[in-house]
Amino acid sequence: MPKRPSSARVSLDRLFELAEVLGAMVQRGVAEHGLTTARAGVLWALFHEGPMTQRALAGRLGVTPRNVTGLLDALQENGLVVREAHPTDRRATLVSLTGRGREVTAGLRGGHDDLAAALFADMPPGQLDDFTISLAQVIERLKAVDPTRQR
Repeated sequence: MPKRPSSARVSLDRLFELAEVLGAMVQRGVAEHGLTTARAGVLWALFHEGPMTQRALAGRLGVTPRNVTGLLDALQENGLVVREAHPTDRRATLVSLTGRGREVTAGLRGGHDDLAAALFADMPPGQLDDFTISLAQVIERLKAVDPTRQR
């Protein structure tokens, strides 16, 4: 008689399925705005945290400063970000969203909010709270298993 999969293995399988489905949705969503997921990540960080240095942005995204330079080159070429001299540190460059960058990111935020409503609008608040707590625990455990992920 075949061995029945453990609940933990089934849960992990579901997480992998979720990651695959969400990943494909995110790629399609950002592509509709002419972005890659990496470039959208830059915009998202600036949208939520405001202007920051290129070094801080690289750290926030978990990429090398060289990698963030390439991402910013493309975003600046498309008029979505601007790089300026830092007002107090002449060695640093400050990155911020342009008006167009804020518009594009607000569009991404709208899609994000629409998806949240579609997924969770009819879920009882207590169940949603339990789900959110469980996800937070899983994310923290994943970070502990893979210390290279610091977000």
